Amino acid sequence: MTDSAAVAILGVFVADAAFRAERPPRPGETLLGNAFALGPGGKGSNQAVAAARLGARVTFISKLGDDAFADLAMQTWADAGVTPAVQRDADTYTGAACIYIEEASGENAIIICPGAAGTISPADVEAQAAQIRAASVFVTQLEQPVPAARRGLEIAREAGVTTVFNPAPASSLDDGLLSLCDYVTPNETEAADLTGMPVETAEQARAAAEALIRRGAGAAVITLGERGALIHDGAGCELVPAFDAGAVVDTTGAGDAFNGAFAVALARGETPVTAVRFGCAAAALSVTRAGTALSMPYEEEVEALLGA
Repeated sequence: MTDSAAVAILGVFVADAAFRAERPPRPGETLLGNAFALGPGGKGSNQAVAAARLGARVTFISKLGDDAFADLAMQTWADAGVTPAVQRDADTYTGAACIYIEEASGENAIIICPGAAGTISPADVEAQAAQIRAASVFVTQLEQPVPAARRGLEIAREAGVTTVFNPAPASSLDDGLLSLCDYVTPNETEAADLTGMPVETAEQARAAAEALIRRGAGAAVITLGERGALIHDGAGCELVPAFDAGAVVDTTGAGDAFNGAFAVALARGETPVTAVRFGCAAAALSVTRAGTALSMPYEEEVEALLGA
């Protein structure tokens, strides 16, 4: 039986090694950085933590190695209240990411190695089909292989579960995959890569959203950073403004905060526009603190910002 407050997420956990510096190094150059932190990350895992902190019952489907980073993952999910549906593979490693953060702006650049999660197969997803079918909303991304994401979306669609697809990192996608998505949620760069269109203004975002809908997506939500997010469902389009929650410290997990919160609001039966607004508030709070999973806000924080 479908749980109206349940969210199932397929994705990747990685240990984030974050380096803060004034600028990125040039090839062959060594720079002295300003700070370093090691913490939990990975888009899917971050989204799972965000959704759990916001009150949803969350199942996270993934693969880990059998190492210290896997232990970090399990502890992170236990602390957040995420239920892991996870295999551990001693023959490979748990994923890791190298994150450069520009000191002045908080903007970031990332290299990710998914490790064990890079071997997630359609059969692995099929083994967790009951978890997907029991959810109200299913979320996935592209840090694990595309065939695994496709199978998850197929299982959810066949069961009548709302599907949210965060196409990150951007990849060449066929229209058949997009047709499995009730909502596709790229950021500006990903929307431009997916459509071949510039996405620098709200009007350009609208055109890109229309292109994604023509290719089969039920609705497109394009996140626009400090300008908020645009939602287009084929019948109407609305730009939801961003929230000002304080000084920007680190933008790394903003998209994950948005997607986790968006899924929670949909699972609770909120309208899509209200869900986007909830997501924007969560993202605004996440960038005011360092880290990715650990920067995800709690429900009372988001509600306070929405009511301010």
